[in-house]
Amino acid sequence: METRVLGRTGRDVTVVGLGCWQLGADWGDVGDEQAMEILRAAVDAGVTFLDTADVYGDGRSERFVGRLLQERPDAGLVVATKMGRRSDPHVPEAYTLDAMRAWTDRSRENLGVETLDLTQLHCPPTPVYSRDDVYDALDTLVDEGRIAAYGVSVETVDEALTAIARPNVASVQIILNVFRRKPVEEVLPAAAEAGVGIIARVPLASGLLSGKFDETTQFAENDHRTYNRGGDAFDVGETFAGVPFEVGVAAAREVAALTPEGATTAQLALRWIIDQPGVTTVIPGASRPAQAQANAAAATLAPLTDEQQETLRRLYDERIREHVHGRW
Repeated sequence: METRVLGRTGRDVTVVGLGCWQLGADWGDVGDEQAMEILRAAVDAGVTFLDTADVYGDGRSERFVGRLLQERPDAGLVVATKMGRRSDPHVPEAYTLDAMRAWTDRSRENLGVETLDLTQLHCPPTPVYSRDDVYDALDTLVDEGRIAAYGVSVETVDEALTAIARPNVASVQIILNVFRRKPVEEVLPAAAEAGVGIIARVPLASGLLSGKFDETTQFAENDHRTYNRGGDAFDVGETFAGVPFEVGVAAAREVAALTPEGATTAQLALRWIIDQPGVTTVIPGASRPAQAQANAAAATLAPLTDEQQETLRRLYDERIREHVHGRW
């Protein structure tokens, strides 16, 4: 699979990675062996970048990834995790050096590593991105050998631009997909100029861009696509990329009509992200091994044609823009 350098980490990662939120919680039930089979399938398909977080199942996802690292020590894997959402209350003042040491030490234990490849601030309160003492603390964690590099995971374009301006931020993780195009305008060019990696998350808009849902589709009670549609648990942009479900289902049908023979709608949507200049890697999740393998295969699709790109741009402007563009 094609690889790209993940910003200031200097590490090569595959253009399709694996998002490991599903392996922890919030997407319905995923059994222990099922989680491991998903990880193995992704690596067998060539994936070398895994993204997890300390709050995904309260460490469950990290522990599965740690098991995989023990199983596949020679796979050349790069693992990114996240920290900060364990703070209660989740306020700017919680982001202290002592707290960050504790968070990273727990992740190191869960993953079974001495040094974390990449640790990201996990969508902290907006003021955190502007605090000198936070970046000083992150630099200290690097100096202490707890982490090799650090980045940020953001909700908004403005948060991303604030972080990109910091000299030691290695990467920015941001929602980017056919239904969330705003980062293409400013964030991707700024990141490319600064040498900052871009990790594209929620690439399929929580499955909308698989083209498999209709207006009657139901999700489990413990699935965020049921309980977070109004943003009651966390930022609503993390669920269906903030697009109202019925609007997204209808628009996804038009995306599906562009899918070339032999490919899936999800692969088309992932290829669109890979094609965006400045993107390093895209991290779709998977609830089944076959899904992980199919997502990885998106890297083999030909780049989208100018006609496909224009159709998707027009679809966004006519159907989606009013719901998302001004919010994030």
